[in-house]
Amino acid sequence: MSRPKPFKRLRELPVVGRAMDWGLGPAAASDNTLKAGSRIAGLKVTESVCPYCAVGCGQLVYTRDGELVDIEGNPNSPINQGTLCPKGSASRQLIQQPGRLTKIRYRRPGGTEWEDLDLETAMDMIAERVIAARENHWQEHDERGRRVNRTLGFAHLGGATLDNEENYLIKKLFTAMGALQIENQARI
Repeated sequence: MSRPKPFKRLRELPVVGRAMDWGLGPAAASDNTLKAGSRIAGLKVTESVCPYCAVGCGQLVYTRDGELVDIEGNPNSPINQGTLCPKGSASRQLIQQPGRLTKIRYRRPGGTEWEDLDLETAMDMIAERVIAARENHWQEHDERGRRVNRTLGFAHLGGATLDNEENYLIKKLFTAMGALQIENQARI
């Protein structure tokens, strides 16, 4: 595929070349983008966020018939513009490494053996424990007699890759349950 020389000269400027890849389609795409076309043809692509740190780099996750094929940086992300650090580049290993746990493992209090639980059972156990912690540690009034309606029975520490909207909803949920200790890893 031949391009007019003015495009080639403009393409030598990184910002212009990237903008042309994003905005003008295949006719103006860089050679790297054109080569990738055959590699990713027929794959389902899903936009995602790297799970490692607070930066929140955009990723493109490629799958075929529900199986992971590749993960790469999202060139449309204003954060990383298609680049990934070594950990982000290796995030495919989170899913495909042979030692990855795919079942919920639980060891009962005082137990010595692990058992497998289905997700529904594990979620019910967590909900029951949150309710019990709230009820067992509920305070209607503080030591001075002021009405506080709170619990110190549980807290929440958010992960660094949560966005503002997720943090807002988590804050509302835990506040509605009476929790006071609500923090996010990105602020610590």
